[in-house]
This record gives sequence, structure tokens and C-alpha cells, in this order.
Amino acid sequence: MTVAPGTTRSPRRLDDVPGWFPVLDQVLFEWFLDRQESAGQPGDLLEVGVYLGKSAIFLGRHRRPDDGYTVCDLFEGDAPDDANQAETSKSYATLTRRAFEQNYLAFHDGLPRVLQGPSSLVPAEVAPRSCRFVHIDASHLYEHVYADIGAARDALLPGGIVVLDDFRSEHTPGVSIAAWEAVLSRGLRPICLSTQKLYGTWDDPEPLQEELLAMAHGREDCDVSEQQAAGHRIVRLKSKRGMQAPPFPLSRYAEDDPEPAPAEPPVRQQSAPPAPTAVPRPRPARPRSRTRRIAVDLLPPVLTRALRSARGGRGTAAR
Repeated sequence: MTVAPGTTRSPRRLDDVPGWFPVLDQVLFEWFLDRQESAGQPGDLLEVGVYLGKSAIFLGRHRRPDDGYTVCDLFEGDAPDDANQAETSKSYATLTRRAFEQNYLAFHDGLPRVLQGPSSLVPAEVAPRSCRFVHIDASHLYEHVYADIGAARDALLPGGIVVLDDFRSEHTPGVSIAAWEAVLSRGLRPICLSTQKLYGTWDDPEPLQEELLAMAHGREDCDVSEQQAAGHRIVRLKSKRGMQAPPFPLSRYAEDDPEPAPAEPPVRQQSAPPAPTAVPRPRPARPRSRTRRIAVDLLPPVLTRALRSARGGRGTAAR
């Protein structure tokens, strides 16, 4: 298949889309979104920072007919400041809007509303108190993350959930500072932590935490721990080896571009059995003559020992 410049190979499955969306977070996204939908909770979806669309595609599956869905990213556009431009050039040089849209449309019939530009566009484009789920995975610079968290707070409906990516990565201290500052002084209340993401709300997290713990304790592929910090209950989840992502439909290209069948293992040629190896038989001891046997029997023991000693010394060099 020919791939146009600025695009990627059409994905067959979600895992074919490049990006960072661990299995545990797929499980948690699915759980939170399913819970909202089962409860009939209204609201739109918002993702800030989409890269090539892996988590955006996943979120799009939970878009109901009356839901709005907005994504925002710079794509190949200019960053608002030099620091953000340097970050974008280093980590996302190959990102284009065309590549994102190609990936998204492989799994969905239509695109979400796309805001191409910095995340500072969000407050003016997303109505206050309109969203039930917001995923922030854009700039890692403190000032930008601080503003993105404020935009999420304004956009969320009561009971809505915000997810902050890279809150603990060693290369993203700006995200860590902004995230925990929001917890300590801006009213954000943690629901749980995964390896990469902080899940929070500006409402009471305890009902969600109790249901989440019941779900996690019922799984054999998830470790759970709890801590108290600065008056907050911190629930931490960690996947075990073998955790499976929630089932996700194949893309529209799955049948057009099937995976090659695994190669048949080579047939081993049957070789002729090896010829049996002759095992040498031990040489039988030479029987003693009758005369020698009689002599040995009749001679005194002292002479018999002397004769045997003399026979044993034959062929030995003199010293």
C-alpha cells in the first residue's frame, strides 16, 4: 500500500496507531465512560493533545448521537511561544492533521470537531459546563498545563472527570507541579492514579473510588493500593503482566489489507537411522593350564606368592 507524505499506513487495529495509551488506561477509560453512560450522565467529550489519534479514536467510540466531541492540537501549526515550539519540534515533528484524520476515519464514519492551534483556544470554543470527560495530553510546560487544567474545570459538568497525562514522568516536571498544585490549592480531587495518568474530579470522589475499588479487586490482573496524602485518599492502580485491553473493533481496512498468514514451519526431512555401532567385546581371560593350576595348588604359599609377583613384574623396565 502506498502511503502519502504526511500520513501513516492505514491501521488495521487500534494498536497499529502510534502513540502512548497503556492497556491499564484503556481499561480505566472504558470503565469511567461506561459508568457515565449507564447512569445516563449527559455531556460532551474533549481531548486536548491528540498526537496521531490513539486515545481520541478510543474516546470516539463513546460518543453518543447527541454528544459533542472536540479535539485540539497544534498538529503542524506554529506554537504560541518559543519554549512550546522547541518542545513540539523535538517530540512531534512528524505529526500532521492529515495523519490524525486518516487514522481516526479508519475507525469512525466522521471526524470530531478539530481545533487546530494551541490549547488556549479551548475556553472560547468549548462551552462552560458542557463536558463529562476531558483528557489533557498536550504541552508539558507548566504554564500551559496550568491553563489547561483551568479550562477543564470550567468545561466540566458536575460529576465530570478530567484525566491528566504524564503527571509523574521524569521528563515532564511542569505537568507534575501543575497537577499537584491543582490538587492542593485549586480544588481538584484525585480519584485514582495509573502509571501515567491522574484521574480527578471537582466533586466528591468517594462514590467513584468505592465502585472502582470493587472493580479492581475483582480482577486478577490489577494491583491496588491506597494512601492518604494532604487529606486526600489516593487510590493507585497498576497492571500485572498479561492484562488485556478492552475489545475494540477492527478498522475499515482490516479486510482490505489483511495481515500476512504466518509462515508454515519447515518440514523436517526424515533421515535414515544411523547404523548400529559395534561395541567391542571384552577379551575373555586366558585359562590357566592344568599343570599350572596343580602347581599353584601344591606349592607352599610363600613360593606361590613369589611366583605370582615374578609374573606381575614381566615387561616392567628395570629401575
